Amino acid sequence: MKFINNFILIFLLLIFTSCSKETLKKSVIKETNLDAQVLEAYKEGLKSLDAGDVLFAAKKFNEAEILFPQSVWAPKSALMAAYSYYTQDYYQDSIAELERFLRVYPSHKNSDYVYYLLGICYYEQIVDEKKDTQSILLAKENFGKVLKKFPNTEYATDSEFKIDLINDILASKEMYIGRYYFDRKKWIPAINRFRKVVDEYDTTIYVEEALHRLVELHYLLGLTKESQKYAKTLGYNYKSSTWYEKSYSVFNENYAINKIKKNKKKSFTNKVKSILAIDE
Repeated sequence: MKFINNFILIFLLLIFTSCSKETLKKSVIKETNLDAQVLEAYKEGLKSLDAGDVLFAAKKFNEAEILFPQSVWAPKSALMAAYSYYTQDYYQDSIAELERFLRVYPSHKNSDYVYYLLGICYYEQIVDEKKDTQSILLAKENFGKVLKKFPNTEYATDSEFKIDLINDILASKEMYIGRYYFDRKKWIPAINRFRKVVDEYDTTIYVEEALHRLVELHYLLGLTKESQKYAKTLGYNYKSSTWYEKSYSVFNENYAINKIKKNKKKSFTNKVKSILAIDE
């Protein structure tokens, strides 16, 4: 009886081992076939992309990813689908693919490129800085993530450059609104806008004018000390600026009058010299 039991146990082990090997063999064959299909779909996607058929290319890249999600080609395919849409300005489709990529492959080695391309997609949709606030802010947010998470990558330098340009755009918008309030004598809203430029966009080309406007506005409101504070800041950082001259004339009206007289005298002298030169 014991012999029979041992025989049955050995027989069952042989069956299971045989089945296991057969299953493993089938699994390897199936995986190999899937990998080949993925590679074929990926190559078709590349071919279509080169031919300019970006929609079919994106479809093939998506197909490659779906066929074998565990393959190394899956994240590459997802990224290529996003890039395909981007090449023909299908920005929203590209953004959707990139955001999905970050959800599915959060720790992928190409995440730096994903954030960078997201920033570019939003950046290239900026048409009017007075209206496209959402695109501007989202572009800045994604470029900022590149700088924060991947500061030593090739995309960080251009991201920093793009952020500088975006800050100029945002400062320009604040200046536009500030001047609008200024012209309509709405002093407090105007001050808030110009102060925002000074506080948040102090590296932009608009900071000099913003400081001068704050000098003017505070002087108009009788806040002389505040006005002088901004004038000193302007003078310390931009003493050779024409905006500093304008701010100086706010406190010294005679300076502006004397400058006009001096310019007139200089102009008259040059005119006389010109006449004498002709007479000679």
